[in-house]
Amino acid sequence: MPIESTLLHASPVAALAPVPFAQPFDDHLEQAGLDELRQHQLLRLRQTLLHAYTHVAWYREQFHALDVHPYDLKHLDDLAHFPLTSKAQLRDHYPFGLFAVPMDQVLRLHASSGTTGQPTVVGYTRNDIDVWASLVARSIRAAGGRRGDRIHIAYGYGLFTGGLGAHYGAEKLGCTVIPMSGGQTARQVQLLKDFQPDIIMVTPSYMLNIAEEIERQGIDPQSLSLRAGIFGAEPWGGQMRGELEQRLGIKALDIYGLSEVMGPGVAMEHLDTQDGPTLWEDHFYPEIIDPVTGAVLPDGQFGELVLTTLSKEALPMVRYRTRDLTRLLPGNGRAMRRIDRITGRSDDMLIIRGVNVFPSQIEEQLLKLLMFSPVYQLHVSRQGNLDVLAVHVELRPEHSGLSAQQQQAACQQLSHQIKVHVGISTHIQLHPCHTLKRSEGKAGNVIDLRRQP
Repeated sequence: MPIESTLLHASPVAALAPVPFAQPFDDHLEQAGLDELRQHQLLRLRQTLLHAYTHVAWYREQFHALDVHPYDLKHLDDLAHFPLTSKAQLRDHYPFGLFAVPMDQVLRLHASSGTTGQPTVVGYTRNDIDVWASLVARSIRAAGGRRGDRIHIAYGYGLFTGGLGAHYGAEKLGCTVIPMSGGQTARQVQLLKDFQPDIIMVTPSYMLNIAEEIERQGIDPQSLSLRAGIFGAEPWGGQMRGELEQRLGIKALDIYGLSEVMGPGVAMEHLDTQDGPTLWEDHFYPEIIDPVTGAVLPDGQFGELVLTTLSKEALPMVRYRTRDLTRLLPGNGRAMRRIDRITGRSDDMLIIRGVNVFPSQIEEQLLKLLMFSPVYQLHVSRQGNLDVLAVHVELRPEHSGLSAQQQQAACQQLSHQIKVHVGISTHIQLHPCHTLKRSEGKAGNVIDLRRQP
C-alpha cells in the first residue's frame, strides 16, 4: 500500500507523523483524479498543520486559543476550524518569527518593498526552491513553453519574487533564459528584436509600456518572434487581454502567485483554454471566504481567496488571506480547480461616498473606449465632507488629433460608463499622450490624497 494510503488509514498519531514532502514535479498528480487528489490534500494538510504547530509558536498559540489541534483534521472541511493568517502576522513577527526551520536551513530570503508598512519576509529551504522552480516550469509548460524555448524575463529581480521565480522555473524546464529584469524599456525592445524570444514574462501594465515603445520605434510586432506572454503580479482582465493580444499578436496568459505563499506559479492559465488559472492543488489548498465574516463559501461564489500550503518547509502558511477577490471554478479536463478573474483586492477597495470601488472596475470601462490609452491614475480627494474621484487618462497617439469638442465628448462618455457600471460619479482629467507616469513593475494607479496630511 502506498505511504499516503497507509498514513490515511492509520491512527491519528501515525497519520500525523512527519513524512517527506511530495516530489515537486509530479505529472501524475497534475492529472490525478478527484479522489486521489483529495486524499493527497488531506495527508498534506495534516502534515502542514503539524509542522506549523510544532515549530511556530504563534500558530501553536492560535491553535490553543481556538481549542483545535492538528489531530482534529479528519476531513478537508475541518480546516475551517483553524485560524486564518494575514500579512499582519508576517509584519508583527518581522523578520523571521514565523519560520518553521532553523536559519541554517534557509537557502534564500525574499521580502516585500514595505511601502505600506513593515516589509513581509519569506524564506525558502532547498526543497522549497526546488518545488517553486518546478511549479513555475509546470506553469510555463501549461502556456505552451517547451525545452529550448527562449524566455525573456522582464519581472524585477532582487527581493521581489517575480524575476528569480520565473528564472529558476524557465531553467528547470530547459529553456534559454534572457534575464532582462524591469526597466530600460528601449533596451527591452532591442532584445526582443535581436534575441527573438518565444515567451515573455512580465506584468501586464509594463507590457503595455513595451508595446508603446515597439510602436514608437516603428517595429511591426509581427516581425518579432513572441508567441505568448505570461502576465502576472497584478490583477488584469479580458479587456487588457484583448489589448495585449491585438497590439502584439500573441497569446496573453495569466499566471497567479504571491510571495507569502510561494511567489509566481501558484496557478497558471492553460494555452489551449485561456479560461482562468488552474490552481496547482497538489501544493496549495484553496478556500473562498466571506471577507467580512470569514465564513467559508461554496465553490462558485465570489469572495476572498484563502490558501494553505501543502509542501512549504521554511514558511508554512495556514489559511493565508490573499485579499484577492475571486471564486473557484471547476477544472477544465482535470480535477484541479480554476480561479476566476481577480475582480480586486479587499484591501485595495476604495469607498467613495458609500460605494465600494475597485481600480479594476474603472480600468475595465476605460479599455472599452478605444480612443483612450490603457494608462490611467485614480486620484481620491475630499472636498468639504464629500469624497471626490478624479480619473486621469490620456488619448492614444492615433486619436491625438481629436478636436476639443470631441475630447470633451469622449470624457463624458467615459464618465457616463463609470457611473452606469460602477455606480460612482467621477471627474475625467485628460492629459496629452505619453505624459502619465508609466509603470516598470506592478502598476500603482491609486493616489489617495485623503490619507495625506
